[in-house]
Amino acid sequence: MHVGFPLRSDARGRTGIADDAKHVRDLIEQVLFTAPGERVNRPAFGSGLMKLVFDPNRHEVATATQMLVQSSLQQWLGELIEVEDATVEGGEETVVVTIVYRLVRTQERRAERFSRPRP
Repeated sequence: MHVGFPLRSDARGRTGIADDAKHVRDLIEQVLFTAPGERVNRPAFGSGLMKLVFDPNRHEVATATQMLVQSSLQQWLGELIEVEDATVEGGEETVVVTIVYRLVRTQERRAERFSRPRP
């Protein structure tokens, strides 16, 4: 078991926990939506995704964003997951990221969808 993200307490007032699959999902979310330079002791951590979603909506930007997401996940979580596909959709008010990946330890294939409001 792992400490849940974001840090919270459970119904008994103890630190919330997460199983392996939920923990990996939480880690993916942290990589996607953390800006490089945001973490003091890990200044390179993150993907920079939220900066790119403001660029003009062109094919080149979409391809670069997809590669950025895949490479960031590989760099930070490559021991835990194998990314099969990543798509990023930037709407008027939200950014939606869909990641298809396989857990390295169990080879279980998963697809997760993450969204954040635009800053």
